[in-house]
Amino acid sequence: MTREILETIDGYWEREDLPDDAPEVLDTFLDGLEAGELRSARPEGDDWEVERSVKRGILLGFQIGQNREFPDVEPFQFSDRETYPPQKLPLNERNIRIVPGGSAVRRGAYVGPNVTVMPPAYINVGAYVDDGTMVDSHALVGSCAQIGSDVHLSAGAQIGGVLEPVGQQPVIVEDDVLVGGNTGLYEGVHVREGAVIAAGSILTASTPVYDTVHEEVLDTDGEAPIVIPPRAVVVPGSRPASSSFAAEHDLHLDALLIVKYRDESTEARTALEDALR
Repeated sequence: MTREILETIDGYWEREDLPDDAPEVLDTFLDGLEAGELRSARPEGDDWEVERSVKRGILLGFQIGQNREFPDVEPFQFSDRETYPPQKLPLNERNIRIVPGGSAVRRGAYVGPNVTVMPPAYINVGAYVDDGTMVDSHALVGSCAQIGSDVHLSAGAQIGGVLEPVGQQPVIVEDDVLVGGNTGLYEGVHVREGAVIAAGSILTASTPVYDTVHEEVLDTDGEAPIVIPPRAVVVPGSRPASSSFAAEHDLHLDALLIVKYRDESTEARTALEDALR
């Protein structure tokens, strides 16, 4: 059924007008996302397979929906596409904790069992947040972002989406990753299992990462985004700017460094507290 829905959506993409059953197809599509059956990307062995049709389905929702006011959240005022209201999560069935204080999960996002969301946080359409993950205060999980199990998205972490600017691969954060506070992961970057991204790191598709352990530079080939290796510990750093003017004024550029790979001391410092979950 999931394959059939995506094929139907792809067929809509080739048409100038939408058939009468498009809203029903959209509802089935969004239900599939919320159940975790449909994903914008999913692991296939050591690789990930991107499902581009999912993005088309989300854009279909914006095309079909009209702006309307949501009156059931007074005294606040909200207006959005009627196709993407706040989601009513199966809290008891999945043991999800949404702590009071202003968080929202949009229609079409998947939130797995034992996930905790601290206020205020936002999980956008198409996002996938797997079991036991902590989404901390002021964190954003952008459209179509794929977040693994037992991940900690620290306060202020920003996981970018792929709807605007247009991109194909979503941001992927695999299992057991720690994303530090005020960190930004954007433009389809891929963080492998067990990595630690230190507070204040900004990682985009074109950000070079300097592996001081293996003495190599992780860079993009222009097609695939940056991939952070498993268990790498990434911290913010700097490198000298290359022009003579920069040298004269001692100017530096931001850089990211892999300073180590997780060991026993790292495990002790990054251990998640079961009692909080």
